[in-house]
Amino acid sequence: MFRKILIANRGEIACRVIQTCRLLGVQTVAVYSDADANSLHVELADEAWRIGGPRPVDSYLRGDVILQVARQTGAEAIHPGYGFLSENADFARACREAGVVFIGPTPEAIDAMGSKSAAKAIMERAGVPIVPGYHGEQQDSAFLLAEAQRIGFPLLIKAIAGGGGKGMRRVDSADEFLSQLEAAQREAQNAFGDATVLLERYVLNPHHIEFQVFGDQHGQAVHLFERECSIQRRHQKILEESPSPLMTPELRAAMGEAAVKAALAIGYVGAGTIEFIVGDDRQFYFMEMNTRLQVEHPVTELVSGQDLVAWQLQVAAGLPLPRQQAELQQRGHAIEVRLYAENPDNAFLPETGTLTALAFPVEQAHMRVDSGVRVGDAVGVFYDPMLAKLIVWGEDRPQAILRLQQMLAQTGVLGVVTNLDFLGKVAAHPAFLAGDTDTGFVATHAAQLHAARPVPALAWLATSARVWLDEQQARQQQASASNDPNAPWHQHDGWRLNADHARTQHWQQGEAIVQTRLKPVAKGWSCHTPSGEVMAVLRMALEGDQLSLQLADRQCRLTVLRHGSQLCVMLPEGGYEFQLFDPYAVKLSDEGAEGGLTAPMPGRVVRILAEVGSPVKKGQPLLILEAMKMEHTIVSPRDGVLESVRFAADAIVEADALLCVVSEAS
Repeated sequence: MFRKILIANRGEIACRVIQTCRLLGVQTVAVYSDADANSLHVELADEAWRIGGPRPVDSYLRGDVILQVARQTGAEAIHPGYGFLSENADFARACREAGVVFIGPTPEAIDAMGSKSAAKAIMERAGVPIVPGYHGEQQDSAFLLAEAQRIGFPLLIKAIAGGGGKGMRRVDSADEFLSQLEAAQREAQNAFGDATVLLERYVLNPHHIEFQVFGDQHGQAVHLFERECSIQRRHQKILEESPSPLMTPELRAAMGEAAVKAALAIGYVGAGTIEFIVGDDRQFYFMEMNTRLQVEHPVTELVSGQDLVAWQLQVAAGLPLPRQQAELQQRGHAIEVRLYAENPDNAFLPETGTLTALAFPVEQAHMRVDSGVRVGDAVGVFYDPMLAKLIVWGEDRPQAILRLQQMLAQTGVLGVVTNLDFLGKVAAHPAFLAGDTDTGFVATHAAQLHAARPVPALAWLATSARVWLDEQQARQQQASASNDPNAPWHQHDGWRLNADHARTQHWQQGEAIVQTRLKPVAKGWSCHTPSGEVMAVLRMALEGDQLSLQLADRQCRLTVLRHGSQLCVMLPEGGYEFQLFDPYAVKLSDEGAEGGLTAPMPGRVVRILAEVGSPVKKGQPLLILEAMKMEHTIVSPRDGVLESVRFAADAIVEADALLCVVSEAS
C-alpha cells in the first residue's frame, strides 16, 4: 500500500478520499487554487499546496504543476477524483513517465473510452449492444445532417469527449438540426477542447442505468451491481438509487455480464462505470464508459458494503481485487440526492453566494453526508455548484425513501438558492414512490415539482418567534453592557400606555408583502398568520438555532436557521425559507433601462453575436453566457435595435447584471 498520495481535486471528492486514506493510514497531500485556500479539503489533508489561480485551467487542470508538487512532497501516487484530470490520458501518461502511480485506468484504456464513437466501435466488436447512430470521424455539417435524416428523429447530438450533459442536444426535427449542432460543438470545444460529436437514436421513455465495474492488474474484472440514474435535469443526474426499480434478476445478470465484458475488452484497471440506456421493453444499449469513480459511488458502497476508494488504492498498488464476483452481494436499497446551488425555477441555472447558515442531519449508519463546504464558504462561478450529497440506506425501497424524506427535512441552507425544496418534492412524488422514474421524470411532472408549497401556520409561528426572541436577547445584551442595566429604557417587557404590545413583522413572499403579528396575551402569546389563522403559544425559548414551543396541545422543538433577514424553518415535512422585509428601507432604483437584458446567472460572456447599432429581431441570439461550462443564450425580447452591450467577451458578470439594451425600432 502507498505511504503518501496526492489528491488532484477539490471539494467533496477530495474530502471523501482523505477519509478513506485516514482509515488506511495513508498520508494525503491536497492541492488548491486561490479560490480554495481556506476550503475544507485543505484543512483535512496532512499538507496542502497552492497550484494557481481560481480558474481550473490555471490550477486543477495544470498537470505539470500537480506532478511537480507530487515529486516535491514524495507522493507515490495521485488520486484524480472525478472531473478535471480524472479522464485525461495525457496526464495519466505523464504520471507513468514521472514514476508516479495514477490511481485510475491506464492511458490506453482512457484513450479507448474517451471517444464515445471509438468506444461504441470497441463495444460493438466485443458483442455489447450499442444504440444505432453515426459514430464516425466525418464532421461536415451537411454530412451530419444527412446522417441525422437517415437515423431519424428524435436523436441526440453528443460530444465524443465529454459527459455530464455538456455538448449534448436533443433534436426533434431536421429544421433545428444545424443550429443545435453548432451549439453542441461550441459547448464541447469550450468544455473539453474537442468539438467532435456523434449522433445516436433517441430512445423514447428511456431509463439511465449504469453498472459499477472494477478491474485489477491481474486480468480480473467484476461488477458491483447497478445504479438507476434516470432522474436528471439538463442531462445531469440529481438522484441515483440501487437497486433499479426497473431491474429483474434476469436483466441484472445480462447487463452485469455485458458490463464486465466491456471492461475486459479494454483490459480495464480500477474503478469505472458502464452506462446503459434501457427502453420500456427492457432492451439495453451501451452509451459510454466513465473511466473514473462516479459522483454517485456512495450508493454502491451502501448496498455492497465495500469502500470503493479503498479498492482503488489497493488495485493501483498492484494488489488483486478484494472480492470476486461470487463474494459480492447487493443488500437493501440506497438512494443519493445531489444538493446544488441552483435555481430550479430558473431552468436550474447555477447560483452563487456565501453560505451563511448550513445544517445537515447527524450521520448515522443509514444516513451519510458527503460534502466539502462549511458556513462562510463562497460558491463561485469557477466550479461545479454541488454543495453536498445526501445518501440513505434502508432494508427496502420504501424504508430508504422514508429516510430520504427525513434527511431532506433535516437539511437547511441560507445564503444561496438551492434545489433542496425541489428534491423534497421529488422524494414525495407519487411517480417516484411507485418507481416510475424514466429520464423524462422532471419534464413530465414539472407542474407539481415547481409548484409553490403553502406555508403551514406552525412555520409562520416558528419564524416569528425566532425574530421576537432574537430581539429580546439583543435587548438583554444591551442592558447588561450598559452602565445602568435597570434603567427603564432597557426594559423589554413590551409595556405600552393604553395599548397592547404586538410585534408586526413583514415578509417578502414572491412579489407580495405579507405580515405576521405576535401578541402577548394572558397566557403566553398569540400569532396571527398571513392566512388568517391564529396560533396560541404558552412558552417559547431559543438556544442557538433550536426553538422550543409549548403549544396548547403539544410541544415542538424545531431548528430555525437565521442570518440577517433570511430564515429557514425546518419541519418534518421539509424546510421553509423566509425573507424579512423592512417597509421603511429606502428602495434604490434598479440599474438598467427599458429593454435591458440581465444575466440570468453569474458567469462569463463567451461571445457577442450582434453588433451595437444593428437591427435585431425578436428571439435573435445576442450573446452567449457560460457558467460551470454550461451555456445560456441571451436573445432579444422584441424587434428593435441593439443599443448597447455592457460587457466584452470573456468578462465575468454577476447574476442580474445588465448585459445589453434593445430599444424599440423607430
